[in-house]
Amino acid sequence: MKKFRKVLDGLTTSSPVNPGGSPACGSAAGTPGTAPTPRELEIQETLMSEHFQICKTVRHGVPYQPTALAFDPVQKILAIGSRSGGVRLLGRPGVDCHCQHESGAAVLQLQFLINEGALVTACADDTLHLWNLRQRRPAILHSLKFNRERITFCHLPFQSKWLYVGTERGNTHIVNIESFVLSGYVIMWNKAIELSTKTHPGPVVHLSDSPKDEGKLLIGFESGTIVMWDLRAKRADFRIYYDEAIHSASWHHEGRQFMCSHSDGSLSLWNLRNTAKPFQVTFPHGKTQRDGRKESCKPILKVEYKTSRNSEAFVVFSGGLSYDKAGRRPTLTIMHGKAITVLEMDYPIVDFLVLCETPYLNEVQEPYAVVVLLEKDFVVVDLTQSNFPIFENPYPMDIHESPVTCTAYFADCPPDIIPVLYSIGAKHKKTGYSHKEWPVSGGTWTVGSQTYPEIIITGHADGSIKFWDATAITLQMLYKLKTSKVFEKPKGGDVGRNAELAEEDPYAVQMISWCPQSRIFCVVGISAHVILYRFSKHDANTTITSLEVRLQCEIEDVISPSDAENTPCFSDPSGHSPQPQPPSPRSNTPDSMRDSIPCLKVKDRMIRMPPGYQAELVVQLLWIDGEPPQQITSLDLNSAYGLLALGNCNGLAVVDYLQKTILLCMSTLELYGSADPFQRLTRSPRKNRQSTSDFCMRGLSNFHSDSKKRIRTSYQSLTELSDNQVSLDLERSKSPTSDHVNGHCTSPTSQPCLTGRARVPGGPEGPRLARRGPGRPPFRKAQSAACMEVSLPVSSLTEESRENSFSRSRSSSVSSIDRETKEAVTTLQFAESYVRKSDTLPTPCLWVGTSLGLVLIIPMSIPTDEQERLEDPVTVAPTGTVLMLKGSVLRIGFLDCGGVLINSPYEVWRDQHAPDDPDRPRKRKLVNFSPSSSQEASGDGHLAVVCSERQAKVFFMPSQACLYVHNITESSFVLRADVVSVYNSVCLACFCANGHIMTLSLPSLRPLLDVSYLPLTDMRIARTFCFTNGGQALYLCSPTEIQRITYSQEMCDNLQEMLGELFTPIETPEAQNRGFLKGFFGGNAQTFDREELFGEAAAGKASRSLAQHIPGQGGMEGMKAAAGGVVGELARARIALDERGQRLGELEERTALMMTSAETFSKHAHELMLKCKDKKWYQF
Repeated sequence: MKKFRKVLDGLTTSSPVNPGGSPACGSAAGTPGTAPTPRELEIQETLMSEHFQICKTVRHGVPYQPTALAFDPVQKILAIGSRSGGVRLLGRPGVDCHCQHESGAAVLQLQFLINEGALVTACADDTLHLWNLRQRRPAILHSLKFNRERITFCHLPFQSKWLYVGTERGNTHIVNIESFVLSGYVIMWNKAIELSTKTHPGPVVHLSDSPKDEGKLLIGFESGTIVMWDLRAKRADFRIYYDEAIHSASWHHEGRQFMCSHSDGSLSLWNLRNTAKPFQVTFPHGKTQRDGRKESCKPILKVEYKTSRNSEAFVVFSGGLSYDKAGRRPTLTIMHGKAITVLEMDYPIVDFLVLCETPYLNEVQEPYAVVVLLEKDFVVVDLTQSNFPIFENPYPMDIHESPVTCTAYFADCPPDIIPVLYSIGAKHKKTGYSHKEWPVSGGTWTVGSQTYPEIIITGHADGSIKFWDATAITLQMLYKLKTSKVFEKPKGGDVGRNAELAEEDPYAVQMISWCPQSRIFCVVGISAHVILYRFSKHDANTTITSLEVRLQCEIEDVISPSDAENTPCFSDPSGHSPQPQPPSPRSNTPDSMRDSIPCLKVKDRMIRMPPGYQAELVVQLLWIDGEPPQQITSLDLNSAYGLLALGNCNGLAVVDYLQKTILLCMSTLELYGSADPFQRLTRSPRKNRQSTSDFCMRGLSNFHSDSKKRIRTSYQSLTELSDNQVSLDLERSKSPTSDHVNGHCTSPTSQPCLTGRARVPGGPEGPRLARRGPGRPPFRKAQSAACMEVSLPVSSLTEESRENSFSRSRSSSVSSIDRETKEAVTTLQFAESYVRKSDTLPTPCLWVGTSLGLVLIIPMSIPTDEQERLEDPVTVAPTGTVLMLKGSVLRIGFLDCGGVLINSPYEVWRDQHAPDDPDRPRKRKLVNFSPSSSQEASGDGHLAVVCSERQAKVFFMPSQACLYVHNITESSFVLRADVVSVYNSVCLACFCANGHIMTLSLPSLRPLLDVSYLPLTDMRIARTFCFTNGGQALYLCSPTEIQRITYSQEMCDNLQEMLGELFTPIETPEAQNRGFLKGFFGGNAQTFDREELFGEAAAGKASRSLAQHIPGQGGMEGMKAAAGGVVGELARARIALDERGQRLGELEERTALMMTSAETFSKHAHELMLKCKDKKWYQF
C-alpha cells in the first residue's frame, strides 16, 4: 500500500507537461508538436524509495570545545568528551567513532571500565551514562539521573564495579556499575570533616583509593581540606586543612605519599606518617623576590606523579606560570628529577593524561607518553626521549588550522591521483617527530571490499587549499597549496588598501573547481580573483599571467573624454593594469582614487614553483569608480575547451586560458539582447556618485565566531507588482532570492542589497537608489549557494537610508525594473548542447543560470586543430535562448536519451614541464569532445536537468520542451543541489534550508527521499554542504569537524563492516609479585570485598528520590548489530534477562514498600492496644 501511495504522489507532483508547451511550463516559446513525449523516450528508471536512507558515517577533526579525556591502558583506546555532549573514541588509524548524548549536555568526566569494553560518562545535567563499546556503534546501556545534587568528580578503581561519585555539596555516593543503582553507603561531608569545623569544605574535587590499601579513600575538597576515609570503619583516618584551594591530587605508587596542586601555583607533597604539615612545598615557576616572598603564580590545574624503575619520578602538571609573564602561551611542565622542561602549546590546555605501562596503581608506573587535550588540538608527547618530541598524529586534527570557508567532495576519482598528490605532499611534511609507534593503537580495522578513491578538498580563510584522501571512511592529508604565494605581500608602510586588507583575510577561498582527469584546479578568492593551477611533477621557473576584467552593471553617459569608466569591458590582453584615473574634483576620499585597479597585486617577476600545483593564470575584477568589485558567485572551467567562465551580480566573463585572453565580458542584461523576458531597459544617465571612505572587507574567518549569526528567511513580497506583470515575476517576488531584511541579503543567491540614499522622485532619473550608501560595506556580496554570506548587522545605517532600503515595499514599476536589473550569475556549466531549436548537432555551449531563475545558452566556436586552437580566436556570441524557472538557478546537468549522465568533455592530463621526448610528442588528448558529434545518439538530442531554489525542470534539447517539472519546496528554498550517480543510475539530490534532504529520480523527477535531517542552525552548514557520487555527502558540523553522511541504503547496511572494532579481547596483565619481604613488612596492597560494604545487604538501599535509574537502548542496538546465530540469540537472551530483572526489581521494591507499610500499621495498632488495655469503659 505504501508503494502504491508513493507512485500516486509521484504522478501528482511530477506529471509530465504537455509537449505543446505553455507559459507555466517554463519554456521560452511554444514547444514543437514533434517533440518526443516521456513515453517515446522509454527511459527505464531503476531507482526506488527503498534505495535511499540517511545515515551518518564518520566524523573527522578534533572535537569542538573538548571538555574531558580518558584512556584505557589495556585496550589502548582514547575517549574525548565535548561541551555539546559528544564523545569521540579513537584507536589505531581507521578506528574512529563519534557518539552523542541525546540531551546535549556537556561531558564533565570520562571513566573507562578498563579492559571491559565499557565507558562511564558524567554530564553537566548530573546524569551518569554507561556506554557499551563492544559493538561498532556504541550505545547507552544504563543512565542514572541525580535529582538533588550536582556531580563534580568521579573515580572508578581498577577491576572494581563500584564507582565513587563526588558532588557539589561535598558528599560522596557509590554507584554499582552492573545494575547502575546507588548504594546505601554514603560519605556525608559533615561526617568527613571534624565537628568543630564551622565552614563547608566545598565541592569534592578529587577521589582516589590508596594504592597501599583499597579500603582507604582519599577525598579532596575545593577549600583545601583533604580527608583519608576508612571505608570499613566509616570514619576519617586523618584530616588535612590547607590554606590554598586544591585542584587535583596524585599518589606515589607505594601509597605512602601523595602530591596536590593548588590555586597559588604551588605543589605540596604529603607523607602519611606526618600529616600535620606538608613534607615539601614547591613553586616550580615562582621565583623568590627581594623581600623574600614568592611571586604570585597562576593555578596548577592538574598534576600527575608517576614513578619509573630506571630513572627518577616524573611530575607532570599544567599551568603554574607567574602572572608577570603576560602573553605567554599555555604550558605543560615536565619535572624529571631536577630537570624542568616547559612545553608551550598553541591553545589552552583542557586536560592531560600520563600513559603508563601498567594499569595497577600499586606498581611502578613506567610512564611513556603524555596525551594533551587542547582547545583546538590534540598532542601526544614522548616521555621516553630526553627532548620530549611529539608523536606524528595519524588523525586529521588540523582541518581547522585556518578556518574552513568552502569544501568539495569527489568520489570515484582517477586511481592514480591520490598516490601522485601524496608523493608531492610528503616532501613538505614536518620533521622532528618521535620515531616510536603511535601509542593509541587499540581496536581493529580493515579496508572494506567496496572502496573507491575519494578526495575531499577544503578551502581556508588564509588562502590555503588542502587535499585529503577520504577513501574508506578515513581522512589523511595529501597535499597543501597556498594561494597567497601568487600575490605580493602588502608593504608595512602602505597606508592604502593593502594595509586595510591585511587585517582581514584577503586571500580567503570562496569557491573551488577541480577537474581530476586533467588535474586543472581553479580557486575563487574573496578579493574577486580567480587563480588557475596546472599540475606538474617537476619544478619550473615561470611568470604568472594576470588578466584584469571590468564587470560593470550600469551603462552611464560619458562625463569627460578621458573618463575610463566608459571604456569597453575588454581588458588589455597583455595583462598590464591600466593607470588609476585621477580623483574626481567633487570627491576627496581615498576610495575615489581606486579605479581600474585590482584588490591584490600579482607577482610580476619570474617565480620558481615546486612540483605540484603551479599557478598559471590570475583573473582579477577591478575597482570601478571608487567601488570595489563585487565578489564572484559562479565559476566553471572546461579543460577540453580551454575555457574558464566566471560571473557575479554584474555580469559574465569568459576567459581563454590557453591564449590568455578575455573572450566575453558583458553585463547580465546585455546577454539577453532582445530576448529579455522582463523587457528591462538600460539605466538612464546620471552624474558621478560621491564615494564614501568606509572600506571594510570582512574576512570569511568571521563566519566561525560564535556570535548570533543565522540565516534570516522571510517569504514576503518586497514589491507590489502591477497586474500586467507576468506570472513568473509574481512568483519571483516571493522567492527568497529577492528577500531583504533591514537592507541585508537574506538568500544565498540574492543580488546585492542597496541601502543608499534614494533620488528625489520626479527627477530626471526617477525613484531609484544609489549603488552604495554610507551604511553598506563595499563588498556586498551576491553569492551562490556554494559560498554564502552571513547577514551581519550594519550599524551605521542612517534613518534615511533605512527608510529607503529595499525592505520597504514600493509599488512603482520603475523600482521593479531597477530590482530586476541587478541579476547575478549563480551557476555556469560548459557542455556540448543545442542552442537553437533547429540545430541538428550539438556544439560547445555555456549554460548560464541567474538569480532570477533564467537560463541562457551561449554557443561557442572552438578550433579543433591543436595549433589553430592556440592561434585562432574562439568566438562567443550570446543568442538570447532563454529558459525559465522559479527561484535562483543552482545546478545544471545533462542526460542522454537513455537516462545516462553525460559528463563534460575533458583533456587528459599531460605534464607541461616534463622533459621533451622526441618519440612521444606531447599533444592534447581530448575525451568526449567533437564539434560534430559528442555522443553516438547526438542526433536524437539530450535532456537538460535544471534545478533552482524552488523547483526542478527537465528540458528536451534541441526542442527546449519542458518534459517534467517538480516544485521542490514552497515554504523554504534549496541551498545545494547536484546531479549524482548512485546504484548505476542517476538522481537529483537537494539540501534545503529547512534541513530536509531530498532525492528525485531522473528524468521523471519522482520524489524518492524526503527526510528532515538537521535544522539549519548555522550558516557554516549551508556554505559547506556538498553531495557526491555513490550516495555520499559532507558538511562542516562545527568549526573543527567534518561530518560525512550517506543517503544510500546499501551503504547504511554495509556501514557496520566499514567501521572499526573498538573492543578487542585482551587478557588483563597480571599483577607483579612484590616478594615476601615487602609483603611481610606491610608494603603489599591490602584488598577488601567492596560488595560486603556497599552491597544492599550491608548498606541498604539509597533514597529513591536522590537518583533515578533510566534504562538505555544500547541492548537493543547491540542485538541488531550482533551477527545471527548463537551470538544473536545470546544477545536477545541477555536483554530479556535484563528486562526481567528490572521488572523483578520494581516488584521487589513495591513488595518492600508494602511490607514497611504493614509493619508501621502493626506497630501503631500495638501501641494503641497497649494504651487502651487497662482503661475502663467509662474512660474512653
